[in-house]
Amino acid sequence: MSNDITLVLGATGNTVRRVTARLRLRDTPVRAASRSSRTPFDWSHPAGWDQVLRDVTTAYVVPPPVPGPVHDFVARAEAAGVRRLVLLSGHGADDWGDSAFGLDMRSAEDAVRGSALEWTILRASDFAQNFDGHPFRTPPAAGEPALPAGAVPEPFIDLEDVADVAAAVLSEPGQHAGRVCELTGPRGLTWAEAVELISRASGLPIVYRRVCPAEYTATLVQEGWGQSEAQHLAEMFVLLERGTAAWTSDDVATVLGLRAADLRGLRPAGHGSGSPAVLSPAGLGLACRAPGSGAPHAIPHIHITC
Repeated sequence: MSNDITLVLGATGNTVRRVTARLRLRDTPVRAASRSSRTPFDWSHPAGWDQVLRDVTTAYVVPPPVPGPVHDFVARAEAAGVRRLVLLSGHGADDWGDSAFGLDMRSAEDAVRGSALEWTILRASDFAQNFDGHPFRTPPAAGEPALPAGAVPEPFIDLEDVADVAAAVLSEPGQHAGRVCELTGPRGLTWAEAVELISRASGLPIVYRRVCPAEYTATLVQEGWGQSEAQHLAEMFVLLERGTAAWTSDDVATVLGLRAADLRGLRPAGHGSGSPAVLSPAGLGLACRAPGSGAPHAIPHIHITC
């Protein structure tokens, strides 16, 4: 067995599926670990961590939704001979102050920074693909996404860019040591502007409606969310309204040599058979992916790089 394995935790998550695929294309030995994988990993069951860490030299970590476990995991990783950690966190975390949002990510950052390992932190802004999945899919599909976000812009990032950066950093030991990369799109958009762009590109009558955090939380609970989980997401919007994370960064281009995808460049592509459209930047000369599956009136998949 190779003793130079890259561990990717939570192998079914938004970024980790993409990161795993990119590493395998690079012929990097990868161990994708989740609760359902052949070598299972569960943040709430530390007894299984040593098996997951065997022969691992590099790990990509998406922290669990509670503070604390990453500290213990980092200690286990050091003892197991892991040399490098790459952590996914949130854009502008240094400026979150007294917000109740993101305590899990800030705790994980403290754990990584305090270790003796080579580390890199990737802080991503909100994913553009969130409009097509958890937690935003149902409201847009109904034609009226209702979110507690107002006039403060958000520099939405394409998940494909996040995965490209993560795969590059994981594959380049020493080149990004001790660095915090702020991963954002090239410009900010309000949530209402983003919805309008999606509506135009998809041809669907989608209208943004702003609600207060309390109404948003109550709606999520009605849809089956737990109270604490719903409140946590609402707190994210409260934090964003402060404007402390509205700024943009060139770190995607610094790592990749390519400009981050721009949500303003959305255009419809691949219409046919009632399938949702696939959206990509206009004028970039990129070959788009095939349309995804889904109900004819569901919001299109937002692939802003192809």
